[in-house]
Amino acid sequence: MGDKDLVAQQEARDAVESAHRAQLTLATFDQQKIDAICEAMAGAALAESGRLGQLAHEETGFGKPEDKREKNRFAAEDIWNHFRSLKTVGVIRETDSVVEIASPRGVVAAIIPSTNPTSTAIFKIIIAIKSRNSIVLSPHPSAAKCITETSRIMRDAAIIRGLPGDAIHCLQTSSIEGTETLMKHRNTAVILATGGIGLVRAAYSSGKPAFGVGPGNVPSYIESSANIQKAVADILTGTCFDNGTICASEQAVVVDSNVAAAVREQFKHQGGYFLNPGEADAVAKVLLTPQRTLNAAIVGRSAQHIATLAGLSIPEGTRCLLADCGGVGRDYPWSIEKLSPTLAFFVVDGVEKAAARCDEILHFGGMGHTAGMHTQDRQKAIEYGKAMPASRVVINSPTTHGAIGLSTDLAPSMTLGCGSWGGNVTSDNVSPIHLMDIKRVAFETKPVNRGTAATVVNPVSSQPARQSISRDKVAALVDKFLSTKVVADDKPPEKAQVIEAPSVPESPVKTIIHELRPQSLKENGFSAEPVDFVSETDVREAVAKGKKIYITAKTILTPSARDLGGEKDIFAKV
Repeated sequence: MGDKDLVAQQEARDAVESAHRAQLTLATFDQQKIDAICEAMAGAALAESGRLGQLAHEETGFGKPEDKREKNRFAAEDIWNHFRSLKTVGVIRETDSVVEIASPRGVVAAIIPSTNPTSTAIFKIIIAIKSRNSIVLSPHPSAAKCITETSRIMRDAAIIRGLPGDAIHCLQTSSIEGTETLMKHRNTAVILATGGIGLVRAAYSSGKPAFGVGPGNVPSYIESSANIQKAVADILTGTCFDNGTICASEQAVVVDSNVAAAVREQFKHQGGYFLNPGEADAVAKVLLTPQRTLNAAIVGRSAQHIATLAGLSIPEGTRCLLADCGGVGRDYPWSIEKLSPTLAFFVVDGVEKAAARCDEILHFGGMGHTAGMHTQDRQKAIEYGKAMPASRVVINSPTTHGAIGLSTDLAPSMTLGCGSWGGNVTSDNVSPIHLMDIKRVAFETKPVNRGTAATVVNPVSSQPARQSISRDKVAALVDKFLSTKVVADDKPPEKAQVIEAPSVPESPVKTIIHELRPQSLKENGFSAEPVDFVSETDVREAVAKGKKIYITAKTILTPSARDLGGEKDIFAKV
């Protein structure tokens, strides 16, 4: 192991330990302070979104500066606005029977990719601090500068609002060994891993809870009822956005045969270029490495750049390269996830065959991620969704924008879980909710010991809960009570049959019983005269006045009165 690796490991250890101490302070902050810190961080990132986008493009060579600016804006503005009102401190949800209390997890280890470096950093920092966790970022080596600058901007803004400085740390020495040390450290609570499949597997094998995401390889199906002009526009918008660097971007188009010709014409009209077989083979050779893995040299690059690498001349203004694809798998390079403005083109006959083809594409390299469909038939959209092994099925929208929640009502996120299909722990769009542990205080609602059920306290008024009982029901209960007042003389009082109204304080039933009973404690002034009925309230009054309650074998005792009276030795038998 080299000196750089040793330095990286030590930096990771120091960072996690410092972040752990800072998180202990952060965990004591109230909701108002947490939100003020996040507001300041989001505002600072938003103000610098353009500059950070330019830095990311210059450092990595991926994508387009203006699209990276938009991704930064989305993370700093849309995501923050969506979760601004989310409760993450104390009681976050309450019903009569269950009270939910939020608890932070601790130190978040955040692995940041090179394809979406600044926007992912903004997103992960916001959701970590919002849920009262500290965060240590491990940047991809080829994007370390722009990620470091992003974390600095947000950290400086947060410190002014009271955040402990060590609650946000970006590792300065990037190495695999440092990242592994970060993920496996005893004080690391949870991992947010965005990157290649090897990195995600390392996160899951670290022994820590991890939210990892897999590859996309997104198919988009144009069904015969679709608005073809809009469908093509949406697909081009998605696959060309930031030159395809978002994993949810379209990678293949599957088209019904009866509209295939019209779809082709629309692609040509809107900037797509269909390669002939020879040109498609030439591009295929630069899409993959000799080991048949994706060639990093084409990731996030323009259609023109990729064509030039393949030795081709294409029309000026071409937005996207398309090639007819005869199948899916290792022998069909165009069927892989390409992370660039390049689309495989498949023609099928009907929804069933389209779903089968899209399923095949996802199985080859995008299990659990995202699928798209363009249709005007809602039922067909639902049936297609049922068939897809995908966590997100985006209808009539660019999958790039729909999957992250920019153009749909999905939770806005830059980390998209792929569920068990993709070997992930969640199929959700990851959010602050995933970085909290939720404690639940649960009150009994189905008594096990029905004779001694506890009184439920109303969480709003802090008074015993009231029940609404109709007058007819009250009358029936009173009649039943009076008809069973006489108890056999030879039966001991603790065995006496008691039929009482529901144990609801100040209920109509109890009021009527007090009015109807022939002899009350107040009437005899706690004299030696025996009483016919004793409630818990009667016992408490007697205890307060230091008096005895005189009872006979015929006296009816409520269970709570019997227990309390026995404990206080308040009863005297006559």
